[in-house]
Amino acid sequence: MDQTNALPPQPEGDKRGAAAMSSTVTAEIPVPLQRHHAEADPHGKRLAILAFTALGVVYGDIGTSPLYAIQDAFKPVYGLTPEPERVYGLLSLVVWSLVLVVTVKYVGFILRADNKGEGGVYALLALIMRSERKSGRGGRTALIMLGLFGGAFLYGDGIITPAISVLGAMEGLKVINPNLTSAVVPLSFAIIAVLFYFQYHGTARIGGLFGWIMLAWFASISVLGVRGILLHPEIIGAVNPAHAFQFFSGQPLKAFIVLGAVVLVVTGGEALYADMGHFGRRPIRVAWFALVLPALLINYFGQGALILSDPSAVENPFYRLAPSWWVLPQLVIATLAAIVASQALISGAFSLTQQAVQLGYSPRVTIVHTSKTEAGQIYIPEINIALALGTLFLVVWAGSVEALGQMYGVAVTGTMAITNLLFVSVARERFGWGRTQCLVFLVVFMAIDLTFFLANLLKVPTGGWVPLAIAASVFALMSTWKRGRDLLRNILTERSLPVEDFVKSLESGRTVRVPGTAIFMTSEFEGTPVVLLHHLKHNKVLHQQVILLSVVSREVPEVPAADRIRLESLAHGVHRVKALYGFMEQPNVEEIRARLNEAGLKTRRMDTTYYLGREQLIPSSGIGLAKWRKRLFAVMSRNARSATGYFSIPPNRVVELGAQIEF
Repeated sequence: MDQTNALPPQPEGDKRGAAAMSSTVTAEIPVPLQRHHAEADPHGKRLAILAFTALGVVYGDIGTSPLYAIQDAFKPVYGLTPEPERVYGLLSLVVWSLVLVVTVKYVGFILRADNKGEGGVYALLALIMRSERKSGRGGRTALIMLGLFGGAFLYGDGIITPAISVLGAMEGLKVINPNLTSAVVPLSFAIIAVLFYFQYHGTARIGGLFGWIMLAWFASISVLGVRGILLHPEIIGAVNPAHAFQFFSGQPLKAFIVLGAVVLVVTGGEALYADMGHFGRRPIRVAWFALVLPALLINYFGQGALILSDPSAVENPFYRLAPSWWVLPQLVIATLAAIVASQALISGAFSLTQQAVQLGYSPRVTIVHTSKTEAGQIYIPEINIALALGTLFLVVWAGSVEALGQMYGVAVTGTMAITNLLFVSVARERFGWGRTQCLVFLVVFMAIDLTFFLANLLKVPTGGWVPLAIAASVFALMSTWKRGRDLLRNILTERSLPVEDFVKSLESGRTVRVPGTAIFMTSEFEGTPVVLLHHLKHNKVLHQQVILLSVVSREVPEVPAADRIRLESLAHGVHRVKALYGFMEQPNVEEIRARLNEAGLKTRRMDTTYYLGREQLIPSSGIGLAKWRKRLFAVMSRNARSATGYFSIPPNRVVELGAQIEF
């Protein structure tokens, strides 16, 4: 199949074709980009270094929550007043949310479900796609759709998090001087614009500073928290869950509504899992228990104690914790921490998109590697522009942390609930969990996450619809692309010719053969690419050496170098090649050609021509997809990145053949 414009690497499906090959050859050459995992050396100095580095990548989002979480809870929309029993109840909810949702669920359970070291919603989704195919159990489609929607939710976070974090930091200007209130939005806008502008440079040069910035942040909020606790030491008693129960029993409706603000303290919990591949689970756990969790609890207790001592502090309890001479330095530290938190979400959106492309749920996009040593550091211009426009619009439109708080939470809690379902599916097959274990896990954590989710749905009329609209749009695009791919593949397969019949047709000797190598790109390993048939029909010649190249994405993060190439040599100079890549890797045709040379299939760069198909899609009424979705698919196909750039094919060695396809 030659639909190289519309179809990125095909996720690997049935492996019987590989088993049936007449000969399989593997080759290994050095790979310049590597992804480092921490589990190889979980002890000693390296563990400490990785735990420190994780501060700047993993904990930016959840670490900056003290800027706005408690402040948001006392906004008029929640109707919460700074009376002692309510302050104790609120802090008790905060403490046990951090303990149950982040510590027990994510750090204790979810981090165990890795896909070759990688984490995140799409890593879980890839595990399910693979395991469900083997087991044949029902519900596979529903789980995949849920996983896809969970990933779509994270794009909403990628837009809201930079806005709320930077605005929360800059609102310290109001504490310094109320006359500076009008400068909060313009300065926030400028900081975010600069942040997105410099994305194409990558974070390699400044990434080493992130850990120090977050270390300074957690140290400062701990000191401020202690200063607040000394005002009212009894606040430590809020650790008793009885205060949370009393809060709910006394005012159940108000307590339920306040959960919409409490959830802000656990936003970023998903990042613990998504960034596991960069550090490993142990450094993430060490950083959480040794520094992050204690610092967060101390600061939240400090804010609560301050409110008990001075109820007017609810206007901005975080900055009011600081003495007047320290507010400005703390604002600088907070701004830097907010930038780190924003960077983590932006980088996560880039990684998520790369995985979606490789898993077949997104058109090809421009993927730029910004580091010569770290494969995970990438930049995607299309996503960067979309996030920048969305974030800057929210800063201007919302204009305050209070307004953004009404948008935040729906996407986070939705992703958390979906993660529960995906994790249980994986745990049952991978960890051997029984029905009882799965049921207990789901009852406990779905009850918590769905309660948070329902509480945040109350925000929908006042801004909560924004992340839902973003997620629905992303889901529609991804599902349409996947369905359109499948439909188009079926059409092109019907037009194809069994490769055995094509090779047999060469025995007559009627086809004129010319020197050199022709590589025909195809997203299907079986069958003769339609672009090859078009080439023979119009040009009536064929190169002496013909390679049918399929780039296949497997449902693992990385494919070992030794397993990259599968080569089947047919008769009359025709070869079939399957190049395997993980969903965290970037295909490179020149790398593939070099591996083929290592495997004995010699090619010369200047004697090699790449043939690609470029089809014009004509939507029509009929089965498969609604006509509007076919039109959407056609638009996405036209705007997908060309195969030449995506696969790193030398542009001066490419021949494209076009055709119209009605579908």
